[in-house]
Amino acid sequence: MVDDHDRLEVPPEDPQYTLRRVWLSRQEEQGYYYGLANACLWPLCHVVYTRPVFHAHDWKRYREVNALFCKAILEEAGDAPTFVFIQDYHFALLPRMVKEQRPDARVAIFWHIPWPNAEAFAICPWQRELLDGMLGADLIGFHIQAHCNNFLATVDRTLESRIDWEHFAVTRRDRTTSVRPYPISVAISPDHPPDPEIAATVDALFREVGGRPRYLGIGVDRVDYTKGIPERLRGIERLFELYPEYQGHFTFLQIGAPSRTRIKRYQEFMIEVQEEIERINRKFRAGAWRPIVFAARHHSHAEVDAFYREASVCVVTSLHDGMNLVAKEYVAARHDEQGVLILSRFTGASHELTDALMVNPYDTEELAQTLHTALSMPRAEQHTRMQHLRAAVQEHNVYRWAGTLIGDLAEVRIDGPGQPAPEPPPPVTVAANS
Repeated sequence: MVDDHDRLEVPPEDPQYTLRRVWLSRQEEQGYYYGLANACLWPLCHVVYTRPVFHAHDWKRYREVNALFCKAILEEAGDAPTFVFIQDYHFALLPRMVKEQRPDARVAIFWHIPWPNAEAFAICPWQRELLDGMLGADLIGFHIQAHCNNFLATVDRTLESRIDWEHFAVTRRDRTTSVRPYPISVAISPDHPPDPEIAATVDALFREVGGRPRYLGIGVDRVDYTKGIPERLRGIERLFELYPEYQGHFTFLQIGAPSRTRIKRYQEFMIEVQEEIERINRKFRAGAWRPIVFAARHHSHAEVDAFYREASVCVVTSLHDGMNLVAKEYVAARHDEQGVLILSRFTGASHELTDALMVNPYDTEELAQTLHTALSMPRAEQHTRMQHLRAAVQEHNVYRWAGTLIGDLAEVRIDGPGQPAPEPPPPVTVAANS
């Protein structure tokens, strides 16, 4: 689909921006993406007791691929004034690489996952290089203030630098990097009836479990060990033990998109989830009804939105999450201002969505009781809570996230401390995404 320069105009019928494809070999993809990014940095930054894997050959590929993206960025930018907006832990080295060759560029990186405490991050053999790479940016964004604090503490412990705790900034090599929280969000789309084809999909699922249940619960996740899926399942099992009246009347739909299936830990985790669901279903199944339906495939946003609208309760039990947009998507979908959100207190979203029912996903008894509270909640209380939740998402939506971050980047001074930045001409904006 790309042209001779690996570019694609999007959308083709009315181009608004250009995508630049960076081609990776299978070996580069394995070492950079599945290796260093997702078998090392992902578990390192999520405190869920999965051991990171450190391989020197993965680190070599990670550096090489970051350099490939740097080359592509510089080619796209040319000599024009440039904003470079880098996304996530796949590109920790990229800010420094870009800045070394284009010191006039304004560079931001947003880290979409948590940042652990300094002691946890210290086990990484390449912590100094990763931190130095990120500090090439003028602006580093995290979801919540706690992650900013952890990052600054990690830099303070690891690198020679000066930390300005009042303004949350790091000065290193005569350059200053600001570190700020930008909680990401979603957009609340207009209310509209579901597509007939999608409505038929919903009806087919209900027929499969013996008819539309009185209560429907939903979980939407990548099948990832950070999402607390087994903990959620055990809470549902305990609900049926404590409140047998829900048997035959409550069905939980777990939408689970397969993820990173080349990594052994993810292969093992998918089997673990499937076996746990089968065990619980054998324990409680009656006729066509079964307590848990596992939809282990990728679903479109429209499909998921239709199930959100049907669900009495949405359960988010992440063991550690930078934000968790499922919680906000469920709220955005509830134009009827009904339904209850159960939310892990270990998500970034719990700092904003305070009218959700908060749980510790490791506490099975608490989770079961909270499920009962949600399913028995009066409609008036549901309405009040959901109104407040929707107001929070509406005010702090994805456009505000992007606008605030890019606005702050535009204010960056790139001509030395204490000097006002000149008025730049219209910039070329390059967003790097893996």
